[in-house]
Amino acid sequence: MQHDREWIAQRLPQQGAMCLLEQVIGWDESHIVCRSGSHRDAGNPLRAHGRLGAACGIEYAAQAMALHGALRTVQHDRPQRGFLLAVREVQLQVPALDGISADLQVTAECLHADAALAQYRFALSAAGQSLLHGQATVVFDAAKLAKSSA
Repeated sequence: MQHDREWIAQRLPQQGAMCLLEQVIGWDESHIVCRSGSHRDAGNPLRAHGRLGAACGIEYAAQAMALHGALRTVQHDRPQRGFLLAVREVQLQVPALDGISADLQVTAECLHADAALAQYRFALSAAGQSLLHGQATVVFDAAKLAKSSA
């Protein structure tokens, strides 16, 4: 089932131009695939000095991971605030994303998840060209994790 930007914005805490993904192309229990063209937007809030560096692709991947977490769990009335705990093995194949003319395809694969944390492998590509990939550990509900560790 595909989901559009409006559906995505209802499930992410990032709003307005910071909601970077435009479509969920597909997902299952362990994978999600999203699409975006926001890297070409001169108003992209991640741009610095007129450029959108390739490392900004990690935020695209983080939003895909958050959507995957939302799809896998019971929906809350409002998006839960999570965060990236760690990223590793990140490899950038391009210096910047803003020069890529094709839409971005953002994929994330859940390697392990429990109630508080998840580990993902992620990748960004465009028109078959690999742009970056890596792994991340995410916390889906930071408030819940803080309460359980107190």
